[in-house]
Amino acid sequence: MSAIVCGLDVHSESTYATVLGPDGKIVAQNRVPNEFVPDFLKPFGVGKVGLEASTHVAPLYRRLVEEGYDVLVSHPKKTRYIAEARIKSDRVDSKAIAELVRLDALPLSYMPPKNIALLRESVRRRTFLVRERSKLMVKIRGVLAYEGLKPPEEYGLFTRRGVEWLQSLGLDPVDCYLRVMAPLSGEIRRLSRELRHLAEEDEEVNLLTTIPGVGYYTALLVWAEVGDIHRFRTGDQPCSYAGLVPSTHSSGGVTRHGGITKEGSRWLRWVMVEAAMTHLKYDTPITRAYHRIAERRGRKTAQVAAARRLLMCCWSVLRSKRSYHDQA
Repeated sequence: MSAIVCGLDVHSESTYATVLGPDGKIVAQNRVPNEFVPDFLKPFGVGKVGLEASTHVAPLYRRLVEEGYDVLVSHPKKTRYIAEARIKSDRVDSKAIAELVRLDALPLSYMPPKNIALLRESVRRRTFLVRERSKLMVKIRGVLAYEGLKPPEEYGLFTRRGVEWLQSLGLDPVDCYLRVMAPLSGEIRRLSRELRHLAEEDEEVNLLTTIPGVGYYTALLVWAEVGDIHRFRTGDQPCSYAGLVPSTHSSGGVTRHGGITKEGSRWLRWVMVEAAMTHLKYDTPITRAYHRIAERRGRKTAQVAAARRLLMCCWSVLRSKRSYHDQA
């Protein structure tokens, strides 16, 4: 592979590119429209290309991979720690990225393949729609509380009969929220059917659903967020990726642990905490550990600990390709 490398500082319309030779000297520097970046790189025989993860890099990343370049995407926070300078500009940033690529010191960020990226978008979209609908439900309950109306106890407020009761009240705010909820509910049902069909055909998802408390949607979200399970060598690594590990400060021989880092995939962190609470309905080692920790440290700490153990269980199932019931 060519020893010539390039660092790209990508923006919405244009990219600042710095090409470095094997000796670290600048071969070329220029601002290029995003669509012409591959054409700019061709004459120099660039081997590796580095760019920083952001909203705008995905189309350029896919194009460069299709063109045959070895593309490295950096972790934005970690790159900032290494390449921060008093003088910052697109030129300085692109050169810093190129230098890190040349030294093989670029902290990498995982870029999922196309099928995993599409799955991520679908499961995240469903979560977004459900959350928006939940906000409207809260609004409706708020209107009822303001009007001094108690929902019927014999059936759910948002069941078919519950919606008929809400419509019979003749309250404009309630009718408005119900009209907005209707298309959301339709999209959620359609998307849920599609995701359930995907789950039935996916081996990894079927393995994950053997874990108590992990349904098809949780399994899909875990699989979409984790991607290639073999990039995690130990069960602690996906927990760190989800931000479920305690923060640590060590200095002068003294080590202090704080709250969880909350770095990484917030979607994975959220779904594992939710799944852990469902998992507590069963009698498993995770459940028993939850109750022991809850007695000493409180329920919130125990909930996070259970989520962490459950994610390690997911890692074990995916790595071994064995169902939960086959685990030692």
